Amino acid sequence: MAAVTAEVREAVVKKRRGHPSSHGEARFGFAMIGLSVLFVAVFTAIPIVASLGLSFFSWDVISTPEYVGLENYRRLFTDGPVLKSFGVTLGMALAIVVLQLTIGLGLAVLVNQRKLVWVRTLFRTAFYLPLLASTAAVSIFMGYLFDYKFGVVNYYLGLLGIPNVPWLTSGFGAAATIVLIAVWQQIGFTFVLFVASLMSVPTDVLEAAQIDGAGAMRTLFRIKIPLISPTILFAAVVALINAMQLFDQPYIMTKGGPGSATTTVTISMYQKGFQNLQFGYGSAIAIVLLAAILVITGLQFLAARKLVFYQ
Repeated sequence: MAAVTAEVREAVVKKRRGHPSSHGEARFGFAMIGLSVLFVAVFTAIPIVASLGLSFFSWDVISTPEYVGLENYRRLFTDGPVLKSFGVTLGMALAIVVLQLTIGLGLAVLVNQRKLVWVRTLFRTAFYLPLLASTAAVSIFMGYLFDYKFGVVNYYLGLLGIPNVPWLTSGFGAAATIVLIAVWQQIGFTFVLFVASLMSVPTDVLEAAQIDGAGAMRTLFRIKIPLISPTILFAAVVALINAMQLFDQPYIMTKGGPGSATTTVTISMYQKGFQNLQFGYGSAIAIVLLAAILVITGLQFLAARKLVFYQ
């Protein structure tokens, strides 16, 4: 009987391999992979290589490119405003990542405790909607909302007897406001990831912890968070990469000001390349930013060896 079953299985496999639909599915799969590779090559790999090559030249679009070797990089590491923009970017990025992970995880834990499916769906939709909105449109709207003289926020604070708050006209206030807006708009992605991850935690493990007398906080920090640590790592990497490329909010709301308090690396790159027509120098800034993101991401994965628990 076993021999007959094995022969039948082998015949079915051979038939499926030769079936036209199998070849069609294979061609469709390779076509989809090819489109993905083409998309990455055209919009990611080729621009990176072009920027790397351009960083060794001095070019203002009008005249012929002039090879300058590493001069753009030497200039970058002695350019005080550009170096400061790296510090501003790193500080804002760390604040965004910490807040995004902390608030996202807290909201996910609260929503995960709701037994009704429609309640979870409602909260997931509500928190994810800001991510679908245009960042430029949100930044323009928030700029009016937090305006020092005519903003709605200061208007209602004035009704409570609170003087106008310099949300966008002081260095710390502008940076803090931009960080909060970026967190508010991006938190939906992190929230959905954490909700899905918490729902996949094995119930038998949670039941065993409950039988052993573990409370809610102990279960969260000793069981749930270690089990979803791979998701936390993924969310942290994605959040940091996005935060290091912050551009729309500070450029639209403050133009990098007041002073240079919210001038990020991408704004410096835009100013040097597109406003001052120093495309070689702007490309050098972009390459150094890419290297910084790669280094920080690598450090995250190194730290994950001890902090991330894989089942």
